[in-house]
Order: sequence, then structure tokens, then C-alpha cells
Amino acid sequence: MTSSSRTIAIIGGGPAGLMAAEAAAAAGALVTIFDRMPSLGRKFLLAGRGGLNLTHSEPIEAFLARYGAARERLTPIIEAFPPKALRDWALELGEETFVGTSERVFPRRFKASPLLRAWLRRLAAQGVEVRLRHAFAGRDATGLLNFTTPEGETTFKADATVLAMGGASWPRLGSDGGWARTLAEAGVEIAALRPANCGFETPWTAHIREKFAGAPLKPVAIRFGETIARGECIVTEHGLEGGAIYALSARLRDEIERAGEARIDIDLRPDVTVEALATRLGAPRAKQSASTFLRKAAGLSPVAIALLREPGPLPASAQELAARIKALPIRLVATRPVERAISTAGGVRFNDLDERLMIRKLPGVFAAGEMIDWEAPTGGYLLQACFATGRWAGKNATEDRPLI
Repeated sequence: MTSSSRTIAIIGGGPAGLMAAEAAAAAGALVTIFDRMPSLGRKFLLAGRGGLNLTHSEPIEAFLARYGAARERLTPIIEAFPPKALRDWALELGEETFVGTSERVFPRRFKASPLLRAWLRRLAAQGVEVRLRHAFAGRDATGLLNFTTPEGETTFKADATVLAMGGASWPRLGSDGGWARTLAEAGVEIAALRPANCGFETPWTAHIREKFAGAPLKPVAIRFGETIARGECIVTEHGLEGGAIYALSARLRDEIERAGEARIDIDLRPDVTVEALATRLGAPRAKQSASTFLRKAAGLSPVAIALLREPGPLPASAQELAARIKALPIRLVATRPVERAISTAGGVRFNDLDERLMIRKLPGVFAAGEMIDWEAPTGGYLLQACFATGRWAGKNATEDRPLI
């Protein structure tokens, strides 16, 4: 059987699935995408709501290091479709990209919808068929794919299948992680799905919860152990969210799982030394209230001043008060639920995948995207790996070679 006569099923219509479909169709296969939602790319569109961060422009060695324990397995896959190739691909679809001040890469129009529309037009021109409202219900003993639809049960016969059903975050957009049980029952080794790039819970006082939920803290530097993340975060009713927290989320999550809690120190004035703060705070307060004095002398926002009181009364000495501003201790006691996370850790373990991303226990079935056991910080690394693994799996699914 040649590639041009192979029938490929892609289950999941997010970035990994769409890229798998494009790669398979480009190789001449007959491709059908199945998705349980009424439209494709829903989480992709959500990712672009605040500006679609496609990838990152840092040197490839530093880029690959962002994938931590999964780096070795992801390196050949990302090197086959690196950030430059992703930018060239977007340009072919009519979406020029640019590098922002943070070295993150965005489309010029900053949105996901134009890119998605152009992409779907290309897939349609390639002859890719789309079947919506088809929820995957597993394979039977003969390899026949089973789906549940509003009209009832249906089946599909494919020569190869790419699973790209996402993780377990934002289930209302299509990724509920339900596939994990189905694959586990088939003997596939699945690492537990856990929140990644997520917020954390902390036992705020009622004052913080009621008066400051939604207030931003910026700029800040958050330290956990020897690691420091700079940027901003948001005080929520439950705890903390935002980029600086997300950058540490994997380490914080693991520490909470190990020890039951994690302690971070927030530098509320990362641009000022503790000595300079102590000098300013040592000036006479006159008749100013403590809050007014801290706002003027230390440049603190109302929420930062309120947080300074969370560990207890404000220190009397200028030196101790400066030290608290530079290292405000916060106790994190839980992650926010996985369905509220930006992404998911866990999934099909790499030792259950061959070098083509085929699931060893399910010959002819490939995995791509967030279904695989890897995680990465925000900044373009998530989408880059989804695109690259989708392309890799889709291309390999078309090859007529022994499956085991």
C-alpha cells in the first residue's frame, strides 16, 4: 500500500491534530478529522484571546531546555519543525509574525482566528474531511474506530490513526482527558494528568479575599528555592495566578505533592535594593498613615501593602520592613483544579511510544500534542511542541512500513 492510498483518522481538532492532518494529506493520504465539539480549534482560539503566542525566538539549545525531562525525546521532533519553520508556515498562510520585547513570537494581527481560518481553508483544499460532534469511544478487537454522535453510534476504518485529543484543562473547549481511561484499559501506560502553568491556592485572610481579588502585582520577582521568576501575578480569591507564578508552577506543584505545601518569597520591589528601601523607610513618617507612608516611601500599591500584613503586624524597624518587602513569604497549599490550568502535565509515557510516536501496544495508533507526557512553560513552547509532534505523528502515520 502506498502513502497515497492510506486512510488516516485524526482524532482531535486542535493544533496537534490539524498539523497531523496537514502532514498526512501532504504525503498523499486520505485524511478525516474527528472532533467531539461542534467546531475545530476551540482551545487554540482561546489561547489567542490575549494575543496568540506561537513560539519563542531564543536560541534552539535554550529553547529545547524548556522541556525538562522530555527534552531528549522532543529534540529530534522539534528540530524537524523548529520555530523558524513554524513562522514560515504561518507566513505561507498569510500571517506574518513578529518578535515581541519578551522574545515571544506573535502573528502581526495578534489573533488566532485569521490563522485558523486560513489553515482550515488549506486543509479543505487538500481534501481533508471533517466530522464534528464525534466523540471517540475506543477501538474494537479488529481495530475499527468507534464514535458516539448525536445520531447514535458509528464506526470508521483507518489504516492508521493519530490521537490528538489534548490534555484535561478547559474541558468545555473539548479536552477533558477522558481518553486516559480508554487507553489505560488498553494497556497503555499513562502518567497521571496534572495541572501545569496553573494558579495556586493560599489561605488568605478575609480582608484580602474580599477587597483585593483580581488586583495585579507588578512588577514582582518570585523566588522558590534558588529559582526566581520575574513578571507579574494576580491576587485571586483563592490565591495567586499569572505569568510569574506559571513559570514556577511545575516545581511548586511537585513540592506541594511531596510536602503538602510550598513556600515562595515575593519581592514586591525587584528594582530597588533592600538597603535603598531601608533608607527610604527610615525617614520620618510625620502624620502619615502607615499605608500612605508605604505608598510614598516604598512605591507600593494598596494590594502590596495589604499583603505585607498577611504574615502579621508590620515590623517596627525600617530594615526589617524593607526585608519583608523584598521577601514576602507566602504559603501555597494546593494547585487550582486541572480544568482551570493553562495546560496539562502527564499523558502517554514516552516509553510506551516508539520513535515515530506510535503507541507500542496499539500498532497503527500514534499520539501527538498534549496527550503525551511532557510539559513546558508558557511563552510559545506549548504550541511549538503541539505543532511539531502533530506534524511528526501525521507524517509517520502515512508511511507503509512494519508497525511493530
